[in-house]
Amino acid sequence: MNIEILDEAENDIVNAMRFYEAQSNNLGTYFLDSILSDIDSLYIYAAIHTKVNGYYRLLSKRFPFAIYYKLKGDVIFIYAVLDCRQNPSTTQKRL
Repeated sequence: MNIEILDEAENDIVNAMRFYEAQSNNLGTYFLDSILSDIDSLYIYAAIHTKVNGYYRLLSKRFPFAIYYKLKGDVIFIYAVLDCRQNPSTTQKRL
């Protein structure tokens, strides 16, 4: 099984990492490590998460972010990594 992070999701991660780095030195790096660890857990736990708007939603363990993904064959596609604190209608529009 392979994991592919799509460009939009990669942009989400980079923007969030920059936000956290501006808050505190090395917090952005910690965020990146945490999110990538959550994504790596999909090798074991893919498709067990709740479906939201047609996407599986994995909630990050350390930050208030949700990882939205789909399975197609042997590939897990990461479509978005979104802040759970934003307006739910913004999340719906994005998905």
